[in-house]
Amino acid sequence: MLHNFHCHTTLSDGELSPMELIRRFAHAGYRTVAITDHMAAGGLERMIGEVAEEAEVGARGFGIDVIPGTELTHAPPQSIATLARRARAAGARIVVVHGETIVEPTAEGTNLAAVACPDVDILAHPGLITEEVARLAREHDVLLEITARKGHSLTNGHVAKLAKAEGAKVVYGLDAHGPGDILSEAMRAAVLRGAGMTDDQIRMAAIEAPMQLRERAGLIRE
Repeated sequence: MLHNFHCHTTLSDGELSPMELIRRFAHAGYRTVAITDHMAAGGLERMIGEVAEEAEVGARGFGIDVIPGTELTHAPPQSIATLARRARAAGARIVVVHGETIVEPTAEGTNLAAVACPDVDILAHPGLITEEVARLAREHDVLLEITARKGHSLTNGHVAKLAKAEGAKVVYGLDAHGPGDILSEAMRAAVLRGAGMTDDQIRMAAIEAPMQLRERAGLIRE
């Protein structure tokens, strides 16, 4: 079963409208998709509200579980906790933080702020994480993303290694921006194997973590 908890629409920098994205994930055989457009302070409540409305209609029409969410992106680290609380209050059922990828100038301290926040579910493409980040992710049950996204994926092996050493959980994410990013089960396996992950880590990233995230979002465990 395929699930994805990180993707973008025309509400931010994606190529597809929310409804077309939902339809394409359903057509590709996905059971779950979370729409997590880039957001920060301005328009946070409005965008989450729009996603929630599309999610309700799309889920009912296309037979796929759709979760309204957000990816807090390039926000000052000291604002992440406040923005995450706002997102929850506005109806976001999955909160992702745009981590310190090596291919963008994300502010130093973003990773630490994310894994210390009780309202954050996923630290996306976190780059060259430290042992402290991995340890706090374990302690606060924040999942570290192993990403299929070009560029961001360059540090997947490092993330997987430190996650294993510190006992942190990992989750596979597409970070999809367009139709070509909706990948198959075979590609999921290739990305996870390519990160040097153990069988236990692969099972966590592909099966267990998605089930946990579904439960957090109020959906049944399958």
